[in-house]
Order: sequence, then C-alpha cells, then structure tokens
Amino acid sequence: MTGMTSPARTVLNSRLTEFGTTIFAEMSALAVRTGAINLGQGFPDTDGPEEIREAAVRALRDGRGNQYPPGPGVPELRTAIAEHQQRRYGLSYDPDTEVLVTAGATEAIAASMLALLEPGDEVIALEPYYDSYAACIAMAGARRVPVTLRPHETPEGNRFRLDLDELRDAVTDRTRLLLVNTPHNPTGTVLTREELAAVAELAVERDLLVVTDEVYEHLVFDGAEHLPLATFPGMRGRTVTIGSAGKTFSFTGWKVGWVTAAPELVTAVRTAKQFLTYVSAGPFQYAVAEALALPDSYFTGFRADMLAKRDLLAAGLGDAGFTVFRPAGTYFITTDIRPLGESDGFAFCRALPERAGVVAIPNAVFYDHRDAGAPFVRFAFCKRTGVLEEAVQRLKGLAG
Repeated sequence: MTGMTSPARTVLNSRLTEFGTTIFAEMSALAVRTGAINLGQGFPDTDGPEEIREAAVRALRDGRGNQYPPGPGVPELRTAIAEHQQRRYGLSYDPDTEVLVTAGATEAIAASMLALLEPGDEVIALEPYYDSYAACIAMAGARRVPVTLRPHETPEGNRFRLDLDELRDAVTDRTRLLLVNTPHNPTGTVLTREELAAVAELAVERDLLVVTDEVYEHLVFDGAEHLPLATFPGMRGRTVTIGSAGKTFSFTGWKVGWVTAAPELVTAVRTAKQFLTYVSAGPFQYAVAEALALPDSYFTGFRADMLAKRDLLAAGLGDAGFTVFRPAGTYFITTDIRPLGESDGFAFCRALPERAGVVAIPNAVFYDHRDAGAPFVRFAFCKRTGVLEEAVQRLKGLAG
C-alpha cells in the first residue's frame, strides 16, 4: 500500500518501544468498565479553593492570558513563585532570570532532561520512580541508572529507605545528573536532612547536576520536613527545582508547573521547553499566582485533611490484610500484598476491581528491577472521605 513504511522499520522511535499505554490509562479504563472506585491515578475528586477557581474565571473574562502569555510565564506568577521559595525556604530567585513556568511538572522534567543531557549520559533516579522519568531520559538519548529504595522497619513503622552507599556506587564517569524525588512517589518516603546532605555532598564531589521533583512539598506528615536540595551547601547553582500547582491546589487539569534554578540552568531548560508547548495555561497562571499567596492556614488545612485521609485508608488497608507502608509524604500509600497470599502486583491489580470493586496500581511499573517491585501495590488517598470509607468497606472482603 502506498504511504506505508517499510516492514523492516517500526513506526515508533526505538527509544520509546518499551513505553506503551501507561498503566494509569489501563487501570482507569478498568475502573470505568467495572464501576470500581479508582484509587489508582493520583488526582483529587474535588476541586481546589473556590476563590482560586474564581480567579481563573476572572482572568478569562478580563482577557488576561487568552492569547499567548510570555514564554517564561506571566510576571505575576513568576514573582509569586519566587516569593513562595523565599518565604518557605529562604531561597532567593530572580523572577526574570531564575524562574520558568511549564505545562505541569511533567513538561518541566522533560525539558530538563532534553536540555541538560547528551546521548550516552547516565542519569541516576531513585527507584521506584514516576513513569515519565524513564521516558524523558530515553527521549534525551541518555541512560537511566536506578538506585532502589528498599523497605525497612523503622521506629516510625515500615518505610522505604535510600541506601547512600548504593547511590555513591552508582556514580560513574558517565554520570551527568541525579534525578531526586522527595517527597517520593510512589513510596511516600521523605528524605531526611542527613540523607539530603549526603546527596548534596556527592553531587558537589562528582560535579553533578541535580533535578529535584518536589511537587508534593506541601504534603508531609508525622513531623517530616521538606527540605529543598537547593538549600544545601554547593547546591544552589547546580540544582533544578521543580514544583507544581496541581498537587498543592487540587487543579491537576490546569497543568501549571515551574522550574527554579540559576540563570544558566533556566536558560537551558527554557531552550528545550519553548519547542515543546511554547506556552500554556495562560489564564490559569494568574490564578495560580493568587493561590501561592494564600495564607498559611490554607496549606495547614490542606495537609491536615490529607493526613486524616491517609490514616483512614491506611487503617482500612491494614484491616484488609495488607502490610502498609505509612507514607511520610505525598498522597499515596504503598502496600505489600504477600500477607494476602499474593506476589504478582499486576495480576492482583487487574483482578481487584472484580474481587473488591477498587482499582490500585502495581508498583512494578515504576521499577527497572521488576522483581523488586512485584509484591507492592499503590493506593491514592486524595479522594473524598466518603469514597475512601466505601473503598475500605469493599476491601474488607479480602481479609476473609
């Protein structure tokens, strides 16, 4: 047939052949088909603050952002991001040269990988990792090197921990960049001050760039503290920090994220970003600028609400027979299915909607070492309390 490619070559770029339809799409479709409660994909089932939604409406009506906004982002939002970093962490950024607005954190990650990596560079990522990391590294022609977070019993309960010796051993002469996620999705781990100091020391010693995904910065529990890696000695000039409005303000569909970094790093990331979306989310940028200026009571209340939901779902999962890794951050709970007599997370999650009317995600999709993640399953608790209560009731049948 005319127009068809040669059978000797597949249509898809070979760098992406390992990436098919995401597990999130598969499991969400399964939730719709079975009528199951979707605790798989990490998006809230309610909108964020009404005054911020109204701010977006006001921007639309006033004609702000309906045409192309400035490439780096509207000045109001860049200023609000800089003020947020200063107020929260004592980090000073110039809104004009050190802040870049992106189409969500996912684009920020993609633009950072495309801008900062050469083919053949190695990128160390904490495994399990958010699935777009692997795809973005592949699109840049680089090689991912996973360092696995492993479960441990701690005084605070079952938690996943970073092995600093394993991290150090993973660095080679080809290592260009560390990709760090804290609070960590999917395990809920929040790296401690001591762990972050060791990561910073390694980055300085080996002259590595660091990209930090900090989208869950406002969701930390049990006395854990979010500490941006850019605040550590030697890190301000080598760290690209990524944030997001979606996770903090429950407007994930707006796709407003950002990068803060030294001017030369922001310039590099912007160079790639301008050929991805160019610009996006014009009116929403003005609304997010107002959101970042909300009083501390908003952030405190948001965290308290998620903490109560975490505890509700964690208790229910424990009662259902799972081993629960109570997260110190994010809005995800990782569980071990082996106490239920199961060991294959994929099979378990594909059967769970029919067995219990609930959808979850197999953590193995976040691993290169699939066997290491096989018995772990992730549930999201960023849902209405009534939905979580119903899910807990449905899951009780597993224990029997």
